[in-house]
Amino acid sequence: MVPRTRTAAIAVRIPRRRFTVDEYHRMGEAGVLTEDDRVELLDGEIVQMSPIGTPHASTVARLTALLVHRFRKHATIWVQNPIVLDRWSEPQPDLCVLAPRADFYAELHPRPRDVLLGIEVMDSSRSYDRALKLPLYGKAELSEVWLIDLKAETVEVHRRPALRGYRTSATYARGQVIVPLAFPHMRVRVNEILG
Repeated sequence: MVPRTRTAAIAVRIPRRRFTVDEYHRMGEAGVLTEDDRVELLDGEIVQMSPIGTPHASTVARLTALLVHRFRKHATIWVQNPIVLDRWSEPQPDLCVLAPRADFYAELHPRPRDVLLGIEVMDSSRSYDRALKLPLYGKAELSEVWLIDLKAETVEVHRRPALRGYRTSATYARGQVIVPLAFPHMRVRVNEILG
């Protein structure tokens, strides 16, 4: 009989080096990161973004057309571009409705105070958007975030930001209407979002 060997799992704490937004930008300027790298900076870590599938891309295109049509006089629609949450985070939400600025944010990426509504489209990124990004949006005090769940065909509306996420959330299904906080006169039907 051959004796069994036991391998004990040893918990090793490996120190991590967090990067600031400025360092992240310098990596881009130095060519360490390129525009072809699908990454974003979340809480000091450079995170690989999920590939964009056809349903995701189609939803972003549909929603972009809808939001541009509805909000063109009242906001800037920011599509898959960076926003700076704080010193450690620069995510790229699928869409943001921003406070309008004459320079279209040419001088600086938008900050939390500029974001009237953040939107993430979830297909393969469901746990990533809920577990990693949503808490960062809440901590940065984005007033409203929508998570569009393509598999469930719902829109989760998160409001009242808190240190670890949002204090209130509601889920809307087909046939229902969402009224964005920043635009109480606007109505968006879930069917318009999902197609």
